[in-house]
Amino acid sequence: MHEELMEEVLEPNNAQVALKAVKRNRGAPGVDGMSTEQLQAHVERYWESIRAKLLTGKWTPSPVKRVEMEKPDGGTRVLGVPTVMDRWIQQMLLQRLQPIFDPGMSEYSYGFRPARSAHDALRAARGYVQAGKTWVVDMDIRAFFDHVHHDILMQRIGRQIRDKRVLRLIGAYLRAGMMGDDGVVLAREEGTPQGGPLSPLLANIYLDALDRELERRGLLFCRYADDCNIYVSSERSAQRVMSSISQWIKRHLRLEVNAAKSAVGRPWERDFLGFRIDRQHRIEAAPKSLTKFKDRVRELWRSCQSASSEQLRTRWRAYMVGWWNYFRLAEQRQPILVLSGWIRRHIRKCFWLRWHGCKGRHNALRRLGLRGRLLKAAYSRRGAWYMARCGSMHTALSNAVLRHYRFVVPSDLVAAT
Repeated sequence: MHEELMEEVLEPNNAQVALKAVKRNRGAPGVDGMSTEQLQAHVERYWESIRAKLLTGKWTPSPVKRVEMEKPDGGTRVLGVPTVMDRWIQQMLLQRLQPIFDPGMSEYSYGFRPARSAHDALRAARGYVQAGKTWVVDMDIRAFFDHVHHDILMQRIGRQIRDKRVLRLIGAYLRAGMMGDDGVVLAREEGTPQGGPLSPLLANIYLDALDRELERRGLLFCRYADDCNIYVSSERSAQRVMSSISQWIKRHLRLEVNAAKSAVGRPWERDFLGFRIDRQHRIEAAPKSLTKFKDRVRELWRSCQSASSEQLRTRWRAYMVGWWNYFRLAEQRQPILVLSGWIRRHIRKCFWLRWHGCKGRHNALRRLGLRGRLLKAAYSRRGAWYMARCGSMHTALSNAVLRHYRFVVPSDLVAAT
């Protein structure tokens, strides 16, 4: 029952692997200001003292730093950023706890688990829809990470872990206060702060009871962290499941289902992990995801940025490739591909504005090989959005030129696969 787990957590190889993981993930400093670059030297200098405190149960976590992140659908999500020391210790715990808990978790759970991904969840969901489960119970738990009940969670962990030092340490991380910009530390009596390496595993341990209840009822579902979709054959069944499971969650997990964000509907009406399953049972990017993508395109190709053309390209390429690596799962790609020309127009508009005035535009167009009447465009009084589609700009910054300089768009990435 893992009664001497702390010794395994502090095994030198586990500590080194955790140290590399924290450095690789980077991230902002916590309340003490220590960066990931400073962590290794600090650990090497104070390792014996740190190890002794952890073995004797005397390690005290620092408060987490409060950081607010904007949500794609509005509002903010509060993250708690631990110090890099505490991230390292949590990572060591994670590396020993995950092999203990993960093998016993549900096959219907996909979030933050080894060899599982959002894409696996979506493929499973598509399979349920293809099998005739064309109604979905889309459940969103209200502020899940803020309302995890500590006693329930620790009881579940305690069924597998008997080392009281590990249990006390996890409890200390759950109760670690949160420090705002004003330096005031607020105590935490419930919830697990998002931002630490251990939080996703703790969430899965907590919600495993929900998975087991859904399995006991013979329901088909996909859960990714606190995002859960249940697939049934009729609207009546869906309404019944929504009502009964909402009550079960409240009674057994002491959590509330967010009525404003949860609903019964068709898979082509409800978003899941940024995608939808359309009427032909194909996976497609959700409209909200495309709207968010277009907003990001506009932001990245604003002309008034203090960045070189190379920096603009590098930032864009990193974003575009990362976005495509996720949304390439879409089988219905036309809504994505049709944006390629629109994106190129934004790129051309950005450069037109950055060339500053008639003389700058004339010189830039000449450098790009334009001659004669094509150079007259430099003196146009038309707006930048209009000029971005004029013949001169399409010749100077043709699709081939943009591809040559690696200003990639979705159609380029599709062609490369």
